[in-house]
Amino acid sequence: MLAGISSVGLGAAVSTLLARGRAMPAEQEQGRNGDRVHTDAEEVRPPPSPSREADALTADDHRLLDEIQRAAFLYFWEQADPLTGLVRDRFNVRAAADPRSAASIAATGFGLTALCIGAQRQYVGAADARDRVINTLRFLHTDMPTHRGFYYHWVNVHSGARIWDSEISSIDTAILLCGVLTCREHFRHREITRLATQIFDRVEWTWLSADTSLLPHGWRPEIGFLQYRWDMYSELMMMYLLGLGSSTSPLPVQTWHAWKRTTFEYDGLRYIGSFAPLFVHQYSQAWFDFRNQRDRYADYFRNSVTATEVHRRFCLELAGRYPHLGEDLWGITASDSPDGYAVWGGPPEMGPLDGTVAPSAAAGSLPFLPRATLRVLKTIRERYEGTWSRYGFINAFNPMTNWYDSDVIGIDTGITMLMAENLRSEFVWNTFMKNANVTRALDRAGFGPY
Repeated sequence: MLAGISSVGLGAAVSTLLARGRAMPAEQEQGRNGDRVHTDAEEVRPPPSPSREADALTADDHRLLDEIQRAAFLYFWEQADPLTGLVRDRFNVRAAADPRSAASIAATGFGLTALCIGAQRQYVGAADARDRVINTLRFLHTDMPTHRGFYYHWVNVHSGARIWDSEISSIDTAILLCGVLTCREHFRHREITRLATQIFDRVEWTWLSADTSLLPHGWRPEIGFLQYRWDMYSELMMMYLLGLGSSTSPLPVQTWHAWKRTTFEYDGLRYIGSFAPLFVHQYSQAWFDFRNQRDRYADYFRNSVTATEVHRRFCLELAGRYPHLGEDLWGITASDSPDGYAVWGGPPEMGPLDGTVAPSAAAGSLPFLPRATLRVLKTIRERYEGTWSRYGFINAFNPMTNWYDSDVIGIDTGITMLMAENLRSEFVWNTFMKNANVTRALDRAGFGPY
């Protein structure tokens, strides 16, 4: 079993779950908990208006979020190799040392963005952050193994060499590129601009879409393209949009319209979703600011507001089985468990739920439901001492069994840090959205104000 399985690019595990959506009949079907599933995205009921609760953050709110962000930044500063810039996938915060050397290319994308936040908030000197970014981009550009501009999912943190026979990953490369483009806009440094532009421009999106409008999960030199396709609503939005925004190898416009936007209904709320954990509503929006705009299908920010509220209500309904769940404590997403990594969540209920809570579930939705998610994070910080570490919240815990994870996972620490910053200042959104490639992507996908 792999030492760390990221909630990004889950490969066969998530693909099997998504396949259930493809097998659904065209008509609505009863879900596992009485929730209805629709397949016509045009029927989505407009979700609530985006909240302006961020304007009312209290001094205590800011103190908590700053504490969380400072700790998260330490992870990306200390658990990245200073020469390669690659970020460890996970780290055991209970041990004196962790000999594992697996880096995640997705965690590295979050880490590059974390360096921008750290410089902006003076968690580290601006020159030190800039130098770390330069080292990272140099390594990614010159020394890191790639195939047609795409990167391997799992690599050695010190050498960048492929490990675990991992795939060239389309989605994890996309997350890395989001970090690269954020650095280009924030630092406005000649070498950073040159390296970031060359890294982005050499990605051959048309190779990935040569015979399909639905992009594959990845490619292995031993077997070629993986059989699984990004064909249903998920974190895939960032990947398709980056491809649309390329000026050197742009995806055809029809790729944006090719993937399915299935409509779910739960407790009277309707939203576009998929048979996947809550993080699929969060990851693209760590960088892409979808507020106050939409394509022909949806306002994706409002959609994530609704999806988060639905997940909160789902967790409240589970309180009969897991009494610790309630308004003060909720949030299930792909995470560690006592039995290993689990792809679970709901609705519809998926995975063998056992009452485990993942702090990143609420933290990743901070901009969507500020008051409700802050309430959860305050509860975890104040009542569950075992959840806190040098790098912030551990990945998961279970109050019923007194199980506390030993690990912090890079991508979950990353989504926590980025969404906390977007709630506080909109810094990541405002920086990333300045990219000309992003503007081009949204225009080609048909986004506009309404």
